[in-house]
Amino acid sequence: MAELITAAQMRAIEAEAIASGRVTGLELMERAGRGVVEAIFEEWPELAATSRRAVVLCGPGNNGGDGFVVARLLKEWGWEVEAYLYGDPDKLPPDARVNYERWNSPTRSLFDVNDAEIFDFDVVVDALFGTGLVRPVQNLSNLFGTLRMGMDTASPTILEGPPFIVAVDAPSGLDMDSGKVLGETDAGLETGLPSSAVAHLTVAFHSMKHGHILAEGPSRCGKAVVASIGIEGRPPGQLEAPIELADVDCVAGIVKRSGHHKYNHGHAVVLSGAMGRSGAARLAARAALRVGAGLVTVAAPGSAMMECATQLTAIMLRKCKGAEGLATLLEDKRLNALCLGPGLGVGQETRDLVGAALADPARGVVLDADALTSFADDPNALFSMLHPKVVLTPHAGEFARLFPDIADKLNAPATTGPAYSKVDATRAAAERAGCVVLFKGPDTVIADPNGAFAINAAVYDRAAPWLATAGSGDVLAGLITGLIARGLSPMQASETAAWLHVEAARAFGPGLIAEDLPEMLPQVFRDLGL
Repeated sequence: MAELITAAQMRAIEAEAIASGRVTGLELMERAGRGVVEAIFEEWPELAATSRRAVVLCGPGNNGGDGFVVARLLKEWGWEVEAYLYGDPDKLPPDARVNYERWNSPTRSLFDVNDAEIFDFDVVVDALFGTGLVRPVQNLSNLFGTLRMGMDTASPTILEGPPFIVAVDAPSGLDMDSGKVLGETDAGLETGLPSSAVAHLTVAFHSMKHGHILAEGPSRCGKAVVASIGIEGRPPGQLEAPIELADVDCVAGIVKRSGHHKYNHGHAVVLSGAMGRSGAARLAARAALRVGAGLVTVAAPGSAMMECATQLTAIMLRKCKGAEGLATLLEDKRLNALCLGPGLGVGQETRDLVGAALADPARGVVLDADALTSFADDPNALFSMLHPKVVLTPHAGEFARLFPDIADKLNAPATTGPAYSKVDATRAAAERAGCVVLFKGPDTVIADPNGAFAINAAVYDRAAPWLATAGSGDVLAGLITGLIARGLSPMQASETAAWLHVEAARAFGPGLIAEDLPEMLPQVFRDLGL
């Protein structure tokens, strides 16, 4: 799978490459600046065809040094370029100072920039603050406001230029570990004073960082691309390994082999709510069947039997009354994966069903929706029953009910970097719960209690906003259940299901409703050559 790294990991990779003698800091800076220019011309080929005008905003650190390289290269291309420096040139880091001097053209103070000047340019390069930013940016709210003129506040995405705004490594003000804007508060938003820039195009170096994917990162970055700076390797051993970005590789384990039969692929059970509330279970069951579970059964109370029977064909139906009925049903050890929560209702009856479902630690269990909310007043009662074969699938509201202290920490304004991120929160939740937690959203984060974690990012060119429809979460729960039935580990099943969920939505497109998702899986599988 693709990897995402933290700002600290990036610094460690660069430092190791420099210390080894394979490359110098100046060479890395030159490669970074060249990567930005190449990315600009690849994104907007028309800009390479003739002389244009650019303004490059350079910060007081190495990000500013990258900016001076960009300015010099664009000028060598024949462009009219102006550079502005935020800070004292005598205090620039050594490599940045060298490139400041190599620029060999007038450099103006950043505070000389005004609205009219910026919007006279074809390209604005934001090289003020990159991945190393750890504190809120001061005194630049007016500039950021200028850069955000034309912002579609409903989306929020920046509208097409020119001027095209290009961020070097990160839009200034964005924390690259969390995707949060440092120093941005509700009060600041109310006064209309932004604490970060935005971009049409963000050029990351070596690898994407967490903040390009999480939280506000995608809406601030516009489009994110990676430019190679010619160094290889992963963070040194004393740092945690990079997290994985779920991608097509995660579906490799779900291909059915010739010679197998349905009993080789598990038997999933989905619990249904009472009459009038069985639709969620039927959506989950359909997803489990489509993703390849050998057999799928909906277990329903008597009041919902007729309702389910009129809607189910390949999916089997069993009557199940309360926790005692579920315990009896689960005496059949061939039922190896269980989903409950969608449409069950909130209350003691659901809590009892959860207790019965978790009695056998050998059986995979997916807890979603009402199975989570039923424990909002006593999350520890749930945690005491969980085991490593369980997957919890909360959205933000459900996460806050189960892990209120963690949610408060996540939702607090970011005052310093690295800020507490959704990755940090999901990992802490999984450790506390003792099982896999899939924290839903466009930046879905999945973590297990042993510290492994991954992101399924439905952002940038994988965005699928039409997944915000009733029942889509029930389908995701069913996909996870079906894959667990097939023998995937809870973590692998969660990663694979989250990726397929987005791909099915993208295959259908706008107008999607939850019923469409399972039916798109055959097309997704065909497109993958499975």
